[in-house]
Amino acid sequence: MGRRYDLIVFDWDGTVMDSTAVIAGSIQAACRDLGATIPDDQTARHVIGLGLDQALRYAVPDLPEAMRPDLVERYRHHFLSQDQAIPLFEGARETIAELHGAGYWLGVATGKSRAGLGRAMDSSGMQGFFHATRTADQTFSKPNPAMLFELMDELAVSAERTLMVGDTTHDVQMALNAGVDVVAIGHGAHPAQQLQELNPLALVGDFVELRAWFKANA
Repeated sequence: MGRRYDLIVFDWDGTVMDSTAVIAGSIQAACRDLGATIPDDQTARHVIGLGLDQALRYAVPDLPEAMRPDLVERYRHHFLSQDQAIPLFEGARETIAELHGAGYWLGVATGKSRAGLGRAMDSSGMQGFFHATRTADQTFSKPNPAMLFELMDELAVSAERTLMVGDTTHDVQMALNAGVDVVAIGHGAHPAQQLQELNPLALVGDFVELRAWFKANA
């Protein structure tokens, strides 16, 4: 059977790297430091995948505008104290290395900053597998389709030959907005039921299931 896709784009946090709890906890700790309203776990997890400013505005909508730089600073303080130790999901490295070795173009579309993604790739040793990346400080944040459009343009791959893999409704909606097939993975920030409601091409539980799906469908 011929290859179905040429480009596979991965979200990072909650998809490749098991960082959901650290991000949500850092948002809550930053709010605690400032005496701001502390979002519950569901709200703190929901914003993962968005750009940082957009995420914090959603998570803490009643924060005075003058305090927003302080919230960003406290979030970064808590997150950066832990980010070097955040692991990849089991099977992520092997799956991505296998795809790379098979000749797929590989990309990342993430709500991280350029510097943040660089640190994460360096600490995890994943830098060499990806051909192009887009971050929230380079272009429009999810669910705007700009990240996917720019990656497809850079690598000269059509929407019909591109697949997105992500763990949030922001990822699924971005792919739908770009006219790109999307596989949702349920081990990250958003509940599987919420992902399924958007009708992704497939919903898998982890990288074991994702790897099997690739072998059968990609």
